Amino acid sequence: MHNSYWYYALLVLSISLFCFILIKKRNTQSLYLLLTMIGGAYIVETFIYNFLRSYDYNPNFIKYNNFYDNNLGAFVSNAFSLPIAATLIATFGLNWIWIVLFSGLFVGIEWLFLKLHIYSHNWWRLAYTGLGLPFYFASAKIYYNWILQPSKGFKYFWILYLIIGSISASAHVLPIIFFSNRIYSLGWFENSSRDSIAFGAIFYLCDSLFYYLMTKLTLKRNWIKYFLTGFLMYVVNRVLIGVGILRSLVWWDQPYYICLSILILLLAGIIDKRLSKPPTVKG
Repeated sequence: MHNSYWYYALLVLSISLFCFILIKKRNTQSLYLLLTMIGGAYIVETFIYNFLRSYDYNPNFIKYNNFYDNNLGAFVSNAFSLPIAATLIATFGLNWIWIVLFSGLFVGIEWLFLKLHIYSHNWWRLAYTGLGLPFYFASAKIYYNWILQPSKGFKYFWILYLIIGSISASAHVLPIIFFSNRIYSLGWFENSSRDSIAFGAIFYLCDSLFYYLMTKLTLKRNWIKYFLTGFLMYVVNRVLIGVGILRSLVWWDQPYYICLSILILLLAGIIDKRLSKPPTVKG
């Protein structure tokens, strides 16, 4: 049981740190940056963790499914703690010395988790973490400047896409992990749970692009966009069921994802409008 204590400690420290950021900065740009960094972490994790299985976590949160438990450990570490540290570095304008210090801190945490046998490497190495984190933290400073200075073109698309992706991925995958509401069966891996998470990642990468495009679509009657989005989600689910990829295990599974698609489009529209406005930054 001691496994989970270490992950809970990391989770509590990370939440406390983000609360500190919000109290000191008092701006929504900090939240947008956090979502951006989570979105970036999700994309990296999709490839090196979900498909290439770089490392394994053992937080002991979930007893009935080791792979879902593994994913929650990855979420706490790489999709939560690291993005919050990156947000702190960027919003407070910390220099390269701090970036190196935070990189060393997380390498140290990774080393400790290895020694405690609550985390293990497959082909990953501590050196990869030490080399990659400075670039990840430095990218947060670049993204924060993009958020503070409303831009157009690729910069704007990339920020909004990552924000949408962070919301979509979390809302898509976490119910699968906690409630086992659906299974994706493609035969990519021997473990059906790994199949589900891997396909869920591909699904969110695609639907995030769709939400972005729908946000930019201008119609006289906006309700048409929401109706079309919900309807397409229904059709996609029915097609996946028809070809044998998707199995819904609870009654609320499909209604949840239909309602979720409409909600994400609504949130994307709100964030899009606010990102387009010059921010009022405090602190």
